[in-house]
Amino acid sequence: MPRLQSITIQCLEALQFLHGLGLIHCDLKPENILVKSYSRCEVKVIDLGSSCFETDHLCSYVQSRSYRAPEVILGLPYDKKIDIWSLGCILAELCTGNVLFQNDSPATLLARVIGIIGPIKQDMLAKGRDTYKYFTKNHMLYERNQETNRLEYLIPKKTSLRHRLPMGDQGFVDFVAHLLEVNPKKRPSAAEALKHPWLSYPYEPISA
Repeated sequence: MPRLQSITIQCLEALQFLHGLGLIHCDLKPENILVKSYSRCEVKVIDLGSSCFETDHLCSYVQSRSYRAPEVILGLPYDKKIDIWSLGCILAELCTGNVLFQNDSPATLLARVIGIIGPIKQDMLAKGRDTYKYFTKNHMLYERNQETNRLEYLIPKKTSLRHRLPMGDQGFVDFVAHLLEVNPKKRPSAAEALKHPWLSYPYEPISA
């Protein structure tokens, strides 16, 4: 946990700096966080190949799928908060060693998000340019079966972050939930996330 804390603070400070320049990273994932020093637990956020300015005409092909924010999938306007969502996914993965939202398609990713985090509010669905690709008019999640070409309903398997992060303590689970707020308007900025109590929780130093 102290290592996770340290990595989180460094990533948030990097995002705060980038976002302060008006840049969105757009492809935050484990491969884009490099270990600079294992003993000192220093990391670097790399690869700005997909990044863009918030003022750019934003394209919809951003973020590696397992780390893609709900607003991007639904075709809603997005901003720097998508990087915060990605960081939440990464921290859960660092804690467990498993991808949090395992998926074969955007629709199965949405089913995972709904099952673990909770439902997507109707106003987000109503405004999404691509909502119709994944939800029926009465908000049932569906997908086209590639083999049979038939439409199939997806029923999200209900679980919780607490259940998905058994190694994490309650403070860590609360922090990840804070970052994985489905509504981007309620999701914290990097600066706000840095003020979360979990980041200043004093863990016992690991004794040799």
